[in-house]
Parts: sequence; structure tokens; C-alpha cells
Amino acid sequence: MNDPQLHRADGAQARQRLLETALRMFAEKGYAKTSVRELAKAAQVNVSAVSYYFGDKAALYRAVFNDPQFNPTIDPAYLQQEDLPLEQGIKALIFTLAGSLRDGEKARDAMTLHCREMLEPTGLWNEEIETSIKPAHLAFAAFLCRHLGLKKPDDDIHRLTFAIVGLPVSLMISSDLVQAIRPQLFKSDAAIDLFMQRMVGYAVAMVEAERQRRAG
Repeated sequence: MNDPQLHRADGAQARQRLLETALRMFAEKGYAKTSVRELAKAAQVNVSAVSYYFGDKAALYRAVFNDPQFNPTIDPAYLQQEDLPLEQGIKALIFTLAGSLRDGEKARDAMTLHCREMLEPTGLWNEEIETSIKPAHLAFAAFLCRHLGLKKPDDDIHRLTFAIVGLPVSLMISSDLVQAIRPQLFKSDAAIDLFMQRMVGYAVAMVEAERQRRAG
């Protein structure tokens, strides 16, 4: 049987297995100590599959690090919509950044991978700051300005932006603590969604507190 659709499906599955295996192994061992041969063996694919789908180990690492399923980021263009309500924009930010907690182990591996990249830099972290994190930060700061009636962000708007973004990021970083101290908060996707929804409310309150501070 030589079904082209079957081959395409098998190829997609092999590529996905490589991505997921590479995420786990790069997180556990780091980039330098992970070999292409052991990656391929763990993913149950031929060694040549790495070069076929990604080119080389460096390109595979980049693909894992930047893959939105492991490293989600909000689209600045979404935040630039003039009529985007405050709560909706905040919800999009928080659910995008922390939503991967529903994936459990993958979310922890992705966070570990980022921590490793900061400690054992390959250059991708600085690249991500410039190409992804900074544009999203500036777009969210401008979004807050629109809702606070300001022409452009000042230091306090940037402080507020960092504080709101810090809510989902801190949840990702401290997920092991949550599991150890209050595991029912992560017991299901619905529980995680409720946690994120509460964070949306906290963030809206932070914006309103800033509005009142400026008015007073």
C-alpha cells in the first residue's frame, strides 16, 4: 500500500515526536549535552529524520524553542485593535501565556528549557526578547494607554505592564509549588481556566487602581 496521505500523516507524526522529545531532552540535559543520535532513538525515528525535517540539531533546538505550542505569545496586532475591551485584551494575554499549563509536563519542560537557555545561552533568548517579547510588551502598554486615556506609555505604564504580564509568568514558574501546596488548583483544565480567569480579574483591578491613582 502506497497511500500519499498516509505517508504525510506518518511524516507529521514523526516531526511532532521529534519536537516533543527534543523539548523534554533539551530541558533535562541542555543543548550541548543532547546528541542527535539519542534524540532520534528516544523519538523512535531514523537519525536522518532530524536533518530531513529540521536541518541539524541547532535548527531543531530553534524550532522547539520558538514553537508556539511550547512557547506561546500574544500577537501584537490583536492588542492594537482600537475597540478591544480592557478585560478581553487582558484575558487574551493571560490565557495565551499560561494556557499551556493544561499540557502539564510539556509546560514544565518548556519553562525549564527557557531557564536553561538563560543559564546556558545560545542566543535564542536575546533574539526572542527583540523579536517577540518586546513587541508584545509595547503593544500591551499601548493597549493600556488607550484604556487609561494616555497618549503614550510612561514609566508607570511599563511598571503596570510588567506587573500584569508577571501574573501568568509567575504562575508558570511556580507551577510545582502550586502542585505541592494546593494541587486542587491545577486538578483539571477547568480548574486551571478558573485560576487564569481570577488573574484576569486581579489584572483589571490593577488597571483600575492605576486609573484612580492618576485621578487622585
